[in-house]
Amino acid sequence: MGTAVRPASTTPASWDAFSDVEAFVEEVLIELTAMAADGSRPTRSGPKPELTGAVLRKAIMAIWCVAFCGMQWRAIGQLSAIPFGTLYALFARWTRLGLWRRLLGRLRRTWRLACGDVAEPSAVVIDSRSCPSAPSCFARGVDGGKKIRGIKIQLAVEKYNLPLAIDASPANVHDTKGIVPVLRQLAEQGFQGPAIGDLGYRGNRLAKVGDGLGITIQPIARGRNGVFIPTEIAWVVERSFSWLSRYRRLNTIVERTKEHLVAFVEIAFISILSRRLQRLAPKQVNA
Repeated sequence: MGTAVRPASTTPASWDAFSDVEAFVEEVLIELTAMAADGSRPTRSGPKPELTGAVLRKAIMAIWCVAFCGMQWRAIGQLSAIPFGTLYALFARWTRLGLWRRLLGRLRRTWRLACGDVAEPSAVVIDSRSCPSAPSCFARGVDGGKKIRGIKIQLAVEKYNLPLAIDASPANVHDTKGIVPVLRQLAEQGFQGPAIGDLGYRGNRLAKVGDGLGITIQPIARGRNGVFIPTEIAWVVERSFSWLSRYRRLNTIVERTKEHLVAFVEIAFISILSRRLQRLAPKQVNA
């Protein structure tokens, strides 16, 4: 557990999410096919047939545009010529079936293997980010330290900045309480190891909760005299949150359910990983 992080080589390219949005669409289609094959995506009953072909691709791209551009469902429905109710129902159904969580897990393991690492991490980094939220959001509180009225997004990421567990809570919930659902998600996935966080995660109560789940909470100082110190791998979660800030749907939270907010966080990381895996540099073969 050191500070060295050596990601796989990718072909150089300027950051442009729209240039590689097709990679996101392809990965979602692959996962939908896999879910239909193993029975985790049952056939939808109703008078209208399921979307297929070019219309399905357009719907997936519309959901991505909601996440990246922060568009309203009604607006993207007008632009895509697909009823916004159909788009929202499709997003809600896929969220309920666990599509985004399943796809993100597969891409994360694929990226770790491409980096020459094992599929599952031995340590994670935990942290939270306070975001302003609309009055219609599922929860709202005031973060007194950051003077933000909204919610907190809780993350547990591995050394390549990719999340293993995501949760959200009102911004006035203390980090030691808000991170508990994340720790439970980690335990359900079979993670056993250290969870590194800042000094906000100190306390015997949280330590006991972690011990009961087989997770060791390791609070460490990440700053001194107002200067950030990249201690061990604790700094990687800050880059994860900076990536999320590029997705406008996650800057001011308007979701009416926590599950939909978590889904948009997962969509953001799926988009990042899809582009990255598409640009993997081919391995050189020795003559």
